[in-house]
Amino acid sequence: MVAQNRSASFHYNLLERYEAGMVLRGTEVKALRQGKANIREAYALVRNGELWLENCHILEYNAGGPWNHMPLGSRKLLMHKAEIRKLFGKTQQKGLTLIPTRIFFRGGIAKCELALARSKKDWDRRAEERRKEANREVKDAIYRSRRR
Repeated sequence: MVAQNRSASFHYNLLERYEAGMVLRGTEVKALRQGKANIREAYALVRNGELWLENCHILEYNAGGPWNHMPLGSRKLLMHKAEIRKLFGKTQQKGLTLIPTRIFFRGGIAKCELALARSKKDWDRRAEERRKEANREVKDAIYRSRRR
């Protein structure tokens, strides 16, 4: 695991997950291997039938010199055309977007996990917090009753 978007599940309802390859330059790969990436504010979009990762911040590689990459640039994601068309159709629906949840290496190849997401409202977040708190209290009560 190189980078993870932990706040995604707090701010969005994650509906479906997809895996996409990433087109990267050499210095980007080396920086990713050092774990220098941030996808907290990143998003993906379909442009001209291609999938692009926007606002993904990969720090410059220290030993890159003049061949270094731009830290905040658009990066192409690789998926089958049929999947891209399907995602494009779904993102045209009201309120759906593509959010990267994590970047990882599989077999030496950089991958990005995308989630089709719908934004949560404030009352959704508060209701979820109440539900988590209630579950926590129930577990604590069960634990205390077993200790006696």
